[in-house]
Amino acid sequence: MKIFLSFLQSEIQHPIPAYSFWQYYIKKGIAEAGHTWDEAPGLDWAFGIVPKSIEEQNSWKGKVWEQTVNYLEENPADVFLSYLYPAQIDSGAINRIKSLGIACVNFFCDNVREFKKIPAEFSVFDLNWVPEQKAIDLYKSAGYNYINLPMPIWLEPKLRVPQGEANSLLTFIGSKDIQRQLFFENVMLKRPDLPLAIHGKGWGEGAAEPVLAARHYSLGNKLAFQFNFIKENGTLPYLRKLKQRKLSAEISPVLKAKVGGPISFEEYNQLTSASMITVGVNRYPSYNFPLNQPNTYSRLRDIEAPMLGACYLTEYTEGLGDLYDFDNEIAVYTDASSFIAKVDVLQKDKKLRKKLKVNGQKRALHDHSIAQSLNKIIQKIR
Repeated sequence: MKIFLSFLQSEIQHPIPAYSFWQYYIKKGIAEAGHTWDEAPGLDWAFGIVPKSIEEQNSWKGKVWEQTVNYLEENPADVFLSYLYPAQIDSGAINRIKSLGIACVNFFCDNVREFKKIPAEFSVFDLNWVPEQKAIDLYKSAGYNYINLPMPIWLEPKLRVPQGEANSLLTFIGSKDIQRQLFFENVMLKRPDLPLAIHGKGWGEGAAEPVLAARHYSLGNKLAFQFNFIKENGTLPYLRKLKQRKLSAEISPVLKAKVGGPISFEEYNQLTSASMITVGVNRYPSYNFPLNQPNTYSRLRDIEAPMLGACYLTEYTEGLGDLYDFDNEIAVYTDASSFIAKVDVLQKDKKLRKKLKVNGQKRALHDHSIAQSLNKIIQKIR
């Protein structure tokens, strides 16, 4: 099967959160599954989520979609597989692609975080690839076709070989945000002796993870933005937003002592697979929830870490129980206290740690691969 890709490809590194790995994963996964992929050369899909004026966005959309449709008219495919945000979508162009007999499928992985209801733009797709179980009800309410499948991850074969423990650390790798900071501050308050090791952007002296930066607005535009925020989210989230602006971004000395320096891709894989315990955190910042009662959803790491052979301890959220057998393939916690209790159990039980490493990797590689997901997508659209 030939799959045309619009998956945030770009030859330029834009000042937005990391995105280049998506095209790497999906291209490698498609090839390993025995299919072929194609793309219109030279198109910058990632630029579609870079902050810009409405005029600039419309100009970008007009160019990339016209080139895409023209390319597909000359180079037919079986499936158009995309990772598109609502602002990138041109429904008219996608309908033209569908008229060519090409099924259109869109992957989006931050539904729960980004939307209170699924955008109308997603209705144009034949199928929506939805990794978060918590987002299913949103798609059902909207009446859009969907399929619930894991995040798409591909690993080099050499990284699929289980490794033994190389250290006695509790390793967390991920960029800093307020929820992760507060969680680990709480853990350190209760158990400062834990051998926690944190790596990622924003924790130390390195540059923080890029964000979709706001443009410079006039006072009138700022008031309009605030009005629209309240209209879309409500008064309570707006008040939470004002309150959280006053929070200090500084981490405590005891937590700062647990922060390591930047690591390479090779070190990332090594630490994930060979640490005594690799930690996942599924809570996320949102003004729609109280600061001390955050929402959660399953993240990319919940597939990647077990695939790498980690002894994986992650934060419980809906859907994880469908992916793994708890305490046989991965371990879970719900708060700082249960995290500490689970760590104490794992630190004392080497056989349990090995069982999680072996069984978790086997389950992730077999059941949660891109090949498996593509097969299910193909069956669904047929």
